[in-house]
This record gives sequence, C-alpha cells and structure tokens, in this order.
Amino acid sequence: MYFVVFATDKPAQEALRARIRPAHRVYLRQHPHPVRVVLGGPTLRAQSREMNGTLLVIEAASQEQVDTFLQDDPYVQAGIFAEIIVRPWLWGIGAPQEV
Repeated sequence: MYFVVFATDKPAQEALRARIRPAHRVYLRQHPHPVRVVLGGPTLRAQSREMNGTLLVIEAASQEQVDTFLQDDPYVQAGIFAEIIVRPWLWGIGAPQEV
C-alpha cells in the first residue's frame, strides 16, 4: 500500500532545513523501519523556488508504520514542520509496475 506525505515547514526554517538536509536524505535511504521511500523531494515556494516543505511517497503495510518512520526523520525531530498530512494513496498513472 502507498501513502503520500505532505509536510509543510514552519516559517523561517530555511537555515535549519539546510543544516539538517544531509541527515534527512541519508535517513530516507537508510533506516530500520519496514517501509520503503519510493520517491520524494522538497516542495517549493511559487515565486522564489525556495524549499518550504516535503513530499514523500512511501510504501508500507499500514499508516502506523509510516507514522513511526516519520517520528525518526531528522526534519521531524528538529521540529521543522508546522503540519504533516499522511494519506493512503492509489498509484494510477506511472505506477512502478508500469515502468
């Protein structure tokens, strides 16, 4: 099952985000949780193209697994996000099995 994570930064988190980003990127690839990060990347402000959040697609057996995975994310532990939304998602166009 797939889940989409939409995380929105608190205001003025650019410096903290930049400092923690290397650890966050390593964590997405190397973690002890039974989930797989399928794709992800930062969301951007429309005008400045500065990072202002995160979008992830995660494959997991349950939302509880996703929630546990997110709790250990360096961004979450640093308190960067104002809001995190996790939604179950049915992958339609471009699904990995189609590639």
